Amino acid sequence: MSTPRVPAPEIDPAYKPKGPASYFPSIEKTYGLPMQHWLDIAADQLSAGASHMAVVDSLKTEHGLGHGHANAVVAYVKAELAA
Repeated sequence: MSTPRVPAPEIDPAYKPKGPASYFPSIEKTYGLPMQHWLDIAADQLSAGASHMAVVDSLKTEHGLGHGHANAVVAYVKAELAA
């Protein structure tokens, strides 16, 4: 199995994360899948040249994420890929 391009952060439940990662516990709870699933989808699409909003729209229409959750996933992946 290959290493994810953008690994999911380990979030300590004792500390509230800041920025896009603050949505991650809610995303996992709401959609029942680990963050790595969503990060991989976004990373694949962004690496293929899709724009931020195109990936947000894909996560919303093809995978059922809400706008805020989809935007947080894409923003996190974009920041990590740029680092």
